[in-house]
Amino acid sequence: MTSRIILASRSPRRKEILEKLGLVFEIDPPEIDETPRHRENPLSYVQRIAAAKADRVALRHEQRCVIIAADTTVALDGEIFGQPRDLDEARRMIQNLSKKSHSVHTAVSVRCDGRSANGFDTASVMMCEVTPEMLEWYLGTGESMGKAGAYAVQGQGAALVAEVRGEMDTVIGLPVWLLAERLAHIGVNLPGLRASGS
Repeated sequence: MTSRIILASRSPRRKEILEKLGLVFEIDPPEIDETPRHRENPLSYVQRIAAAKADRVALRHEQRCVIIAADTTVALDGEIFGQPRDLDEARRMIQNLSKKSHSVHTAVSVRCDGRSANGFDTASVMMCEVTPEMLEWYLGTGESMGKAGAYAVQGQGAALVAEVRGEMDTVIGLPVWLLAERLAHIGVNLPGLRASGS
């Protein structure tokens, strides 16, 4: 019997990554509090949230389901840049990231038959100097909302990015090699996924 695959996310980017792998899956987004804890560092935060998403959704499904959860955050000088609440916050985030190198952390958590595995990957992104005109153009695309750090490297936000060091999938929100590795760790092998490592 083939296990059902559940993506514990409403992210269109993660959905698209799994679809490109040819996987058949269901979507069950968790509703959890994603507020950072006092003085929580970005890497601890992103790992805690990914694990909480996986745990919440695993409770709603039978044992044989494969639960895939992930969380992504942008970090600059130890500060967490999550999804902006509004355009003003998006503007401030991009202004702060302009001309700077920042980290993008993506944590992956998987669950199946009571087994669990967690991991993370980090990429480095160098943002261009974002002029006021470029900033207002980008905010006008509406792409900032729902994106950690208020930009989407796989969309029109690519115009703001000078360089990516690391896995592009990590910046987008689901590093495939890490997902395969973590699934293999709990004895789950899905067609189209290879734990080749990075």
